Amino acid sequence: MYPSTHERLGQHIKRVEQEFTAAKHAALRPFKINVPQYSVLYALYQEPGLSGAVLARRCMVTPQTMSSVLSTLESRGLVERKPHPVHGHILEARLTRTGRPLLNRANVAVQEVEQLLTDSFEAEEAKLFLAQLDRCSEALNAKK
Repeated sequence: MYPSTHERLGQHIKRVEQEFTAAKHAALRPFKINVPQYSVLYALYQEPGLSGAVLARRCMVTPQTMSSVLSTLESRGLVERKPHPVHGHILEARLTRTGRPLLNRANVAVQEVEQLLTDSFEAEEAKLFLAQLDRCSEALNAKK
């Protein structure tokens, strides 16, 4: 009547995602940051000056969670927040001089985890897998 767990594609995707997140948490532990904090630091490296609301969307967490993550990073001196020059009620977040080198070191550790995934595929397999993941995303977004 119901498909077995082994036949459910979503179960496999979720398991791998959890294993990937756990591997990143372990890689980030020496830097005393977690995956959401790393995601914020990385997003701010790519686009300095993002607001908490934009960061929440980019990092796929709730605004409340992002507020907590930003407060923690700010208290550690890794991120600073200042009012937007035009819209003073919006706080822009940026990496600090302390945050940049920590992100650089943490990024090396995360890239090593990413490389484990990359190395498990031949180049053509990786292209096909990425295309299949895109197809999954398209199928789910078509339902919206």
